[in-house]
Amino acid sequence: MTSFNRETLPDAVRTNGATPNPWWSNAVVYQIYPRSFQDTNGDGFGDLKGITSRLDYLADLGVDVLWLSPVYKSPQDDNGYDISDYQDIDPLFGTLDDMDELLAEAHKRGLKIVMDLVVNHTSDEHAWFEASKDKNDPHADWYWWRPARPGREPGTPGAEPNQWGSYFGGSAWEYSPERGEYYLHQFSKKQPDLNWENPAVRRAVYDMMNWWLDRGVDGFRMDVITLISKRTDAAGRLPGEAGSEIEDLPVGEEGYSNPNPFCADGPRQDEFLAEMRREVFDGRDGFLTVGEAPGITAARNEHITDPANGELDMLFLFEHVDFDCEGVKWKPLPLDLPRLKSIMAGYQTAVANVGWASLFTGNHDQPRVVSRWGDDSNETDRVLSAKAWGLVLHMHRGTPYVYQGEELGMTNAHFTSLDQYRDLESLNAYRQRVEEAKVQSPESMMAGIAARGRDNSRTPMQWDGSAYAGFTAPDAPVEPWIAVNPNHAEINAAGEFDDPDSVYSFYKQLIALRHSDPVVSAGDWELIDAADPHVYAFTRTLAAAPGVTGGRLLVVANLSGRTVDLPSDASALVAAGVTEPQIAIATYGASHAVVSLANRELDPWEAVVVRL
Repeated sequence: MTSFNRETLPDAVRTNGATPNPWWSNAVVYQIYPRSFQDTNGDGFGDLKGITSRLDYLADLGVDVLWLSPVYKSPQDDNGYDISDYQDIDPLFGTLDDMDELLAEAHKRGLKIVMDLVVNHTSDEHAWFEASKDKNDPHADWYWWRPARPGREPGTPGAEPNQWGSYFGGSAWEYSPERGEYYLHQFSKKQPDLNWENPAVRRAVYDMMNWWLDRGVDGFRMDVITLISKRTDAAGRLPGEAGSEIEDLPVGEEGYSNPNPFCADGPRQDEFLAEMRREVFDGRDGFLTVGEAPGITAARNEHITDPANGELDMLFLFEHVDFDCEGVKWKPLPLDLPRLKSIMAGYQTAVANVGWASLFTGNHDQPRVVSRWGDDSNETDRVLSAKAWGLVLHMHRGTPYVYQGEELGMTNAHFTSLDQYRDLESLNAYRQRVEEAKVQSPESMMAGIAARGRDNSRTPMQWDGSAYAGFTAPDAPVEPWIAVNPNHAEINAAGEFDDPDSVYSFYKQLIALRHSDPVVSAGDWELIDAADPHVYAFTRTLAAAPGVTGGRLLVVANLSGRTVDLPSDASALVAAGVTEPQIAIATYGASHAVVSLANRELDPWEAVVVRL
């Protein structure tokens, strides 16, 4: 194996199809949820100074990019994803000076900063929205305003322009007495959708993005960016709207229809993204653009991330974190590993020749992977399963994303009562499904929220074993905004930092391997033993090229708590025997892996990467 500088991967090695190869092709991104990361002023909320104070920890971990969930000024209805001023910092997190300090200190350590960009919608307290309530104002059509249905009294049930439901519960339309019309909000009623059909809206967004890039940020993760283009008929009417030529979908069990088929990946999606690239990023170097992409298929991912099309660098697809439920996320099902492998194979195959993949199992909207698909019932299995799932993810082709605390093996919150939750989505879903529509029992719904609710990933970062896990001072005047997980006494950064067998140390190895081995960064990916119900196995192969020694890796991971046989194709690849120097990384260590492979079996949660 030949080491290489992560920013100068030779062009003879193909990554996403661009020339020169992008700097991020062997980078690792770390997501920070600021309100839960580090509190420095004792108010119970994390802040920008807290992030700055932990930069050495992140540099030691080895990550390259820090993605910050929103820190803009906001009423915090949806924890900052409802922005009232794009060019200011919410006092909850600090000031613009604090942001400038964070950028400067991160850059000193070779870390890039990517900000969350939320431009499908704003807060209803944004000046643009306030102005749009006046039909004579230049901002009047900056949002999706519609009159009541003909013959219905505005503001009364059934007078909404169509039957669409919000993803956060209730109707997707809210009546404004000031304007006498309804506005569309796919999420909270305090998150009205911007009208991207209006070029003035797009211009304002691009100007704001340029302002941040000029200030020193290194790119954007773009929240639900694939919802910005809506499907309308020739007259501009939405599906189901009075007189529309497009028929709406039938209502579901909660009494509303689903807007997603008409709002995701709309007819002008590519046009808008390409325009953004030209207006904001052309002529700039060293940036990263990542789009959260509900409704996008693997095939469309190839098109959008193909550098020849000038749209986005990579996308977050969601089929792999949406399939393990019975219709809705609140009815989770056990993991079907062959199905997961099939989905991931589809992602990988779609960008085999051009384009790029984002690799993630956790973020601020997902439960902790060790609780979801691993085993957090005891310390041994928690550590092993956290390592196994980390290895599987990081050995895929693409850019891995580490969500804060994932590198420690942090678990779900395990809350038991509704009053412990803070998440708008979970609380609204309980009200709508249990109390209003009565389509799920209280017991079932509480179990669903406990398994899949967003607050599972939002409990404070576990820095040490003190009263508030080091997130805030033990003698802080107020408690953290959400309860600290009681297991922080056993699971924390201080306890794992110098432990060579910890989840943290294992993640450091995974990240270093991606930086040092071009096969991990750029090698072709091929699934093997697809039908095996317990073992996830694939190969990574890279042909030799000028300046780079190629190679082939075999990845095998037992994603169960039982000892299993090595599946046939993987077994055939190690038939000649494996020695310790061939083990690139393993959850139990190299010597144990050699014995396991010789016996053609894997112990519980045993995962191994072999150099063939």
